[in-house]
Amino acid sequence: MDFDDDIRRKIIFVDDVKYTLLTVKDRLKTHYEVFPAESVEMMFELLEEIIPELILLDVSMPDIDGYEAITRLKSDMRYNAIPVIFLTGKDDKESVVKGLRLGAADYVTKPFSDPELIECIEFQLNPEKREANKPIILAIDDNPSILKTINFLLHDKYVVYTLPEPEKMMTLLSIIMPDLFLLDCNMPILSGFDLVNIIREIPEHKNTPILFLTSEGSIDNVSVAIHLGVCDFIVKPIDEVILCDRIAAHLEDFVMRRRIRSL
Repeated sequence: MDFDDDIRRKIIFVDDVKYTLLTVKDRLKTHYEVFPAESVEMMFELLEEIIPELILLDVSMPDIDGYEAITRLKSDMRYNAIPVIFLTGKDDKESVVKGLRLGAADYVTKPFSDPELIECIEFQLNPEKREANKPIILAIDDNPSILKTINFLLHDKYVVYTLPEPEKMMTLLSIIMPDLFLLDCNMPILSGFDLVNIIREIPEHKNTPILFLTSEGSIDNVSVAIHLGVCDFIVKPIDEVILCDRIAAHLEDFVMRRRIRSL
């Protein structure tokens, strides 16, 4: 896909190695208008002049590293919606996870192939592709108001399916493949404990994260749930920050699998 100069989308690429800046700019010039920046401060100077569609950011840089840079970007209302892809030689899992937690849209490690990087960039620049790759969450609770709250809090980041009738779970699972389950404990016909037993018998869901969202967090309930394969307990009433943080933490493996191209 080639673009004329006047319609190429703008990308700022930040790296303290001039050779890398020039090489990446040359490799992407057919597709994008790349603005190189040798430091984070230079990136912010460029941002005063242009608003790019995306930022490519190295992690290891003197003075201000990529982690501090993305923190500053995400805390600034002018720039926090710009997707940031880390393009770096740091390929250990801890670095990847830290970058994603700070708000990176993707993480590409050097050396990389041109098609690999362009695929990552295009994924971020096309909303329909991002929507199709959102993690899927299945929330089961016999209280419709709880399900409405869950959907309201999570629908921006995830594809959320809600089910008030736990006995219909298997029918729904024949249609969708959740990446995480949110289950109430006490429900008529089938409890959350019953559902965990059923879910863990499904080969595709032996390791899928299961979180209990419940008002009953007694030691006995927690012990039984963990023994059955529940990953975490979230106590009602729902706290938005806690709910989102716990889900994000348990979906790290999903994010790593879907969004990181090489480790």
